[in-house]
Amino acid sequence: MSESGARLTGSPDAPPTRGADAPPTRGADAPPARSAGAKPARGNLVGFQTLVKRELYRTVAVINQVIWPPIITTVLYVLVFGVALGSRIPLIQGVSYAAYLVPGLIMLQVIDATYSEVSSSVFQGRFMNSIQELLISPLSALEIVSGYVIASILRAWLIAALVLVVGALLAHVLPTDWVLFFGVTALVAMLFSGLGIVFGLFAEKFDHIAVLTTFVITPLVFVGGVFTSTRLMPPLLREVSLGNPMFYMIGALRYAFTPTGDVPLPIALGALCVMTAVSLGLALRLTAIGYKLRV
Repeated sequence: MSESGARLTGSPDAPPTRGADAPPTRGADAPPARSAGAKPARGNLVGFQTLVKRELYRTVAVINQVIWPPIITTVLYVLVFGVALGSRIPLIQGVSYAAYLVPGLIMLQVIDATYSEVSSSVFQGRFMNSIQELLISPLSALEIVSGYVIASILRAWLIAALVLVVGALLAHVLPTDWVLFFGVTALVAMLFSGLGIVFGLFAEKFDHIAVLTTFVITPLVFVGGVFTSTRLMPPLLREVSLGNPMFYMIGALRYAFTPTGDVPLPIALGALCVMTAVSLGLALRLTAIGYKLRV
């Protein structure tokens, strides 16, 4: 019988054939198929933890730049403005002027340390090409950004606690709402860690990192309610302050110490959450597309 006849009659001597609708065969080296109900692989927890530890170790390694300056600066501000001049200033929002200063000083130090540390870490990684270690590791963009953010939150809590100790010793003030205190501090750390990643990627040299600090962050923080309430300002400056993003951050944290503020707490928290989401979204997008990361 011919070969075509064997195929038609289904003779046992005929070679096996595969129908058009039969599923394709799997090679010996092909990976096994994952069932429909199988869970996807988990993220790289070890790599994520390593990134967080590296950033925290970096903070300890430059302790004279990150830890001591906030403490010394806060002591000087409280002694000069709070103690020396504060005795001549009446109560503000029901508390002494020294106690009024402490939340603003905490926010000042947290913002400065968070942005400067993250932006310099990202830029140094690009400058020394050590950022390639993150790119070749099995870490997603979300895990990389999250690693910087979590380390920033822990660093911010440490700095806030140290400044708070100074405030408790010199101004005798402590938060009345600890949940709000740690929550606002974490949100601000997330916001400026995102900005640190963004400007660390955009920067072409170290001077570019300082542009945001020198021309934006520092001026806005100082006029954002650190040293005085907007209720004591002229009407025009009071309206202008409503467009200052630092005004809402400082106002939200101050509610952890005093029952009143210059702006309602829901508005301050809402503005802070929106700014944080935008900052982290931009940082995540730039990291995902590898902006100025891949060489």
